[in-house]
Amino acid sequence: MQRIMLKSKIHRLTVTDANLEYEGSVTIDKALMEDADILPYEQVNIYNVTNGSRFHTYAIEGERGSGVVCINGAAAHLAKKGDIIIIATYTMLDNMAAIAHHRPICVYVDGLNMIKEVKRVA
Repeated sequence: MQRIMLKSKIHRLTVTDANLEYEGSVTIDKALMEDADILPYEQVNIYNVTNGSRFHTYAIEGERGSGVVCINGAAAHLAKKGDIIIIATYTMLDNMAAIAHHRPICVYVDGLNMIKEVKRVA
């Protein structure tokens, strides 16, 4: 049996821009992506704390250290500049031993999307 488990999340990001005219995706500061183990073009789930919307798209790299979190394309209708969001990724595990030892990465940021803490949760 396969189970879908949280792989990583970046908690309480502030959206820095929303670009309706862009083709799609979410632009994320490269440093945040690396610390959260998110690869370019990997699917991400976005939970908008401000308005309650939930959607998924794919990640693209933004400038390292910029704090950029830009919602692009149609998803720009679901989040706007200043909204607080959570970005999460998931993985499928089918081995109970792997599941027992699985520890997701949680990245916590400040109001400027600068990393405050990175930890693996139990």
